[in-house]
Amino acid sequence: MIARAGAGPLRRLVVLRHAKSAWPTGIGDHDRPLAPRGRRDAPAAGRALADADCLPDLALCSTAVRARQTWELAAQQWGTPPPARFDRRLYGAGAPELLAAVHEVPDQMMTLLLIGHNPGLQELVLELAEDSLDDALDDVRTKFPTSAMAVLAWHGASWEALTPGVALLTDMIVPRGRKKP
Repeated sequence: MIARAGAGPLRRLVVLRHAKSAWPTGIGDHDRPLAPRGRRDAPAAGRALADADCLPDLALCSTAVRARQTWELAAQQWGTPPPARFDRRLYGAGAPELLAAVHEVPDQMMTLLLIGHNPGLQELVLELAEDSLDDALDDVRTKFPTSAMAVLAWHGASWEALTPGVALLTDMIVPRGRKKP
């Protein structure tokens, strides 16, 4: 079973936690940039999505600098990046606010990339996933580190129909970039 049987086509929600951020003195949380490790890991996240044949039709991204930079570096790994919507509501959002933003996505989008922050993203994945392949759900429960990606699959006629417990967590990936010698 790919996802719980339901009315409508197969949809995928890819939840991506921003890459590792820096903590520069005098910079507010919203304006924190990526750390060097984050600048290596974000492109690796983009490559991992391409390798998994899981490129999005649309990206919803927090307006925080580290989330925007994660999006930009990941999307550079694809020939033609999809459109992105930057939404201030995603910064610091909990699962209910994140799900409300997902419900606003146009129905023609089949794969959605959601880029944001913990603990909200981890809570959202755990709320939406009824089950998982392999140990992916246990992995998310244990830790959802920076650059982590969770792929949720489900059948639905619209994004508004995505509700708690209807999705299957098909993958949990934590891509890491390599340091240059």
